[in-house]
Formats: sequence, structure tokens, C-alpha cells
Amino acid sequence: MQGQMWSYILKRVLLMIPTLLGVLTLTFAVVQFVPGGPVEQLMLELKGKGDAAVSGAESSGGGSNYRGRQGVDAERLAEVKALYGFDKPPVERYFMMLKRFAQFDLGQSYYQHQSVWQLVVSKLPVSISIGLWTFFLTYLVSIPLGIAKAVRDGSRFDAITSTMILVGYAIPGFVLGVLLLVIFGGGSFLQIFPLRGLTSDNWSDLSLMGKVMDYLWHLVLPITASVLGSFAVITMLTKNSFLEEIRKQYVLTARAKGLTEKQVLWKHVFRNALLPLVTGFPAAFIGAFFTGSLLIETLFSLDGLGLLSYESVMRRDYPVVFGTLYLFTLIGLFTKLISDLCYVYIDPRIQFGAGGGS
Repeated sequence: MQGQMWSYILKRVLLMIPTLLGVLTLTFAVVQFVPGGPVEQLMLELKGKGDAAVSGAESSGGGSNYRGRQGVDAERLAEVKALYGFDKPPVERYFMMLKRFAQFDLGQSYYQHQSVWQLVVSKLPVSISIGLWTFFLTYLVSIPLGIAKAVRDGSRFDAITSTMILVGYAIPGFVLGVLLLVIFGGGSFLQIFPLRGLTSDNWSDLSLMGKVMDYLWHLVLPITASVLGSFAVITMLTKNSFLEEIRKQYVLTARAKGLTEKQVLWKHVFRNALLPLVTGFPAAFIGAFFTGSLLIETLFSLDGLGLLSYESVMRRDYPVVFGTLYLFTLIGLFTKLISDLCYVYIDPRIQFGAGGGS
């Protein structure tokens, strides 16, 4: 069994390579046809037209109408291309990128004068704060609630809670965030919670407990806006999973043997019903470290990975675009592998490999 597991892991790791290459190749090919790249933007700035000209050029649709390079002498254009590495043909740049990525060198940002690694690490505290708190609160509330709904299926409690979580699911996080700011952030009613950032301006002067309370106080509104929509999916998945197990024959047999409902639920149903949740647990947990919600971060003035990704795409900061794409795709592939391994660990009946033999 041990050898079969390592063989399975090796196969999955080898299969990650073409998947990763496919994602990077497709994105690289698309980028070659996108107008308004870093060369054009810098040339427009040198001509004094700035970002307004870039926006006008982009809105024109690019292509033959794009005028970012017109009016610039060939020598200066060649210097700018060499600065960004665009003096080389696309195929050569593509393989240079793959060589760097194989060494886990994500490159340097065109505009922020930092490496992509430094940018990702600098934005992680915000994304980790939002992602981890959202993750823990979602699972800590949704799993017990889903079990309670399954046990009380069809009751008034089940109907009321279903209505509440579905209403919460129907409200977009951004809309809820605006509503929370208007009511509790000093918009039109109460000014209870801070409007922006994760800490106050005087955070360094606070005591240890004051720093903790200040940090948590800043998180209340963005976490509430992020977490509400997540409750419905996990809660209903938990409920349906438990209901499916509760109605199986082995549960009737356990009850016939005189076991209490509590013993049946926790000793027999819980482990089997947990399988669908376990498959998504590693992805949700690891993803929490790299979660970036552009709308939530923008609304609450939080400088995280969501805002970094958006700005890098809009500014055509290709090293950041490709570096983060490579990093997050790699993390996603390994997370999927971990999920599958957890699935096998929870249910020994599932075996590695398509053949299913031990």
C-alpha cells in the first residue's frame, strides 16, 4: 500500500507539469495580442501624455488604431524594448520565463521596483487575515449548523435557518460591505467600526492587548462581508451529506441494536458524512493564505493580493501577472493532490490508482 501511494503521488506530480505548462503557454500567447503593454505605456509617459492617453488608446481597441509608439524615434524605442526584455522574440522570452520559473525565480516588477516574491509576501498579511478568519468562521459555524439541520430535517428550525442562509447567500459581499459601512462605519447612521485598513494610525503606541483588540475591531466589517455568502454552501453540503448517511441501512441496523441517536450520529454517521467536506478542506485552508477579494479589499482600503492582481493586469505588469499565476497554479495543483490523499486516509475503502488493486 505504501509503495502504491508513492507511485500515485509521483504520477500526479508528473501530470502537474503539462497542466502548468498549458496554463502558462495559453496566457503567454494571449498576452502577445493585448495592446497597451509596458513599452507603449512608458513611451506615452515619455511623450508627456500619461495614463489618460493609455486609457484612451486601450479604449480604442488597440490593433492598427493603437498609437502608443507613434512619434517616438527608433533608437529610444529600442532602448525601452531592451529595458523590458521585449527586444527578444516571443519564443525566446517564453523559454526564458520557463527557465526562471523552474528555478522559482518569479522575476521583477516593471513598475514597483521589487521582486514578485517580495510583492506577494508584502501583500500576504492582509489576504491571510481575511482568508483565515473567513475560513475558520465558515467551518466553525456551518458544520455544526448543517448537522443540526440534518438531525432536525423538516422542522421549523430547519426552515428558518435555510431561509436565513439563502438570503445571506443571495446578497453579494460587496453590496453587504457597502451596507455595513453605511450603517456601522459612519456613513449615515452609526460610527462604531473603522472604515479602512487593518490597524489604526496609533497602533504602534498601543499595548499588546490594545493591538489585538484594534486588529480584531478592524476585521469585523470586512470579515462579515466576506463570510456571509460562504455559510450557505458549506452548511447545505454538510446537511445533505449527513441526511444521505442517516437514511442508509447501516444506520437502521445500529438503531435496531439499541444504540442511542447520539452514538449513531457520532460513531457511525459522522466519519462517512465527513468525506465530501474533507475533499474541499485542504483547498479551502491553503487557499485562505492566498485569498484576495478585489471588491472587499477596495471597499475597506485593504492592500492585499486581490488588489495586486488587478493592478498588475491593468498596468500590464507582466512579471507580476505571470509570477503570481505560476505560483497560485502550482499551489492549486498540490492542494488538489493533498485533498485526494486526505480522502483516501479518511476512507480506507478508496485505493490509489485507477485499477483499485492493493
